[in-house]
Amino acid sequence: MKSRFKDLKQRQLDAGLTRWRSAELPARPPSGWIKAIREALGMPAAQLAKRLGLVPSTVLRLETSEADDTISLGSLRRAAEALDCELQYALVPRQSIAQTMESQANKVARERMAAVVHTMALEAQATSNETVDTQVKELAESLLKGSRRELWR
Repeated sequence: MKSRFKDLKQRQLDAGLTRWRSAELPARPPSGWIKAIREALGMPAAQLAKRLGLVPSTVLRLETSEADDTISLGSLRRAAEALDCELQYALVPRQSIAQTMESQANKVARERMAAVVHTMALEAQATSNETVDTQVKELAESLLKGSRRELWR
């Protein structure tokens, strides 16, 4: 039952992330979103500072920290609210979670089989590539059906 629930959660997350992957969102402006939006609105740094309860020099440091990738999510969220924006945050896997797990299972299976294949070859008991591929496939399937933690050890 637990496994079916984990599979359902994975499929639901994958479905949501598919929309993010296909969204073709623009890259962050070099100066950062805070500065770009503030300037597009024609809002002086002093006005944004007032909305945030800060001094203007702190707003400039905030914009610099976003451009340098050192801003905290909390600061970014407060700046977004002060600019009447919403912060949308997501980690978007490059491929589906299912594909990532399959790739990892195949990688782990190949690594485990490599040791066995090497030992067998040293003992003059080498098997064909086709047999090894079949065993790797079976081991990968077994890994996917078992504990997901095993994929990352």
